[in-house]
Amino acid sequence: MIKTDILIIGAGPTGLFAVFEAGLLQLKCHLIDALPQAGGQCSEIYPKKPIYDIPGFPEVLAGELVDNLMEQIKPFQPGFTLGERAETIEKLEDGSFIVTTNKGTKHNAPIVAIAGGLGSFEPRKPLLVSIVDFEDNGVNYFIKDPEVYRDKKVVIAGGGDSALDWSIFLADVAAEVTLVHRRNEFRGALDSVEKVQHLKNEGKINLITPAEIVALKGKDKLEAVLIRKTTSAVEDITLEVDNFIPLFGLSPKLGPIADWGLEIEKNAIKVDNTLDYQTNIPGIYAIGDVNTYPGKLKLILCGFHEATLMCQSAYQRIFPDKKYVLKYTTVGGINGFDGSKKEAPKAVVKAID
Repeated sequence: MIKTDILIIGAGPTGLFAVFEAGLLQLKCHLIDALPQAGGQCSEIYPKKPIYDIPGFPEVLAGELVDNLMEQIKPFQPGFTLGERAETIEKLEDGSFIVTTNKGTKHNAPIVAIAGGLGSFEPRKPLLVSIVDFEDNGVNYFIKDPEVYRDKKVVIAGGGDSALDWSIFLADVAAEVTLVHRRNEFRGALDSVEKVQHLKNEGKINLITPAEIVALKGKDKLEAVLIRKTTSAVEDITLEVDNFIPLFGLSPKLGPIADWGLEIEKNAIKVDNTLDYQTNIPGIYAIGDVNTYPGKLKLILCGFHEATLMCQSAYQRIFPDKKYVLKYTTVGGINGFDGSKKEAPKAVVKAID
């Protein structure tokens, strides 16, 4: 049984920052995440994409943001249960909770903070008969490491920001990039559409519209795709490829958490107020994109704010007889659980003769 002060479900940016805020209060955290590494969507879906609205960072790659957060929480020695999904929850007589994962790992804590982002994500897959046979053998639904496609022939299907952005990025990585979309119009940012058009004119991207992939070919791995133009009688195009990446978006689902007795509204967890982001079950909080309340904004920086207030409330629940006096890190410094200490240099007082 893993015991901790705050059990955080979801190891994305909001969950990670909650570890830091809890650490300032000398509260220990443990995180559960179904993904094999910390970082949530930032690590799994778009680690190489820049983020522009993190305070103090004019531009930071999603993966770098996660690395920075991991470094920031290092002194507070959080525990991680990765590659396992939080499955069931049980409330004990003492008011604490036991959360068990799909692999049977049990966790006990007086506070549970759900920071699961938009939930677990499942890619929207094209309706191709043999697509399952080629998954991880030429077909991928996420781009984690662009270097995997170095000097390869890549076909991307889709018409949104993700398809456009990755086509632009891989134009300088892959040997050949082909973007296929079933319409002539794209749903992405105008700047991205113009960049794709520019790269097409330069011969760096093959753009085939309106068209769609209708079949995949290969033996042990993907070898070619069959492309059908949708507004002409032109014969189907057989294109030799190494990788096919359909980017038709993701379908978020709350998963087993939806059966925990929490109040759900539009596939999000409703919180009672914005004072501490507590759910309808005392002791269980929801922070970040997973929650909803009037005026909610699904931004990472908002998740950081919610994590901070949640930790203050959690401290009061754990220590109802103690009064916490807020101390700024510039004054009190940071005392890590590993014995480390960070503090501002003390002013030197010297008498003047």
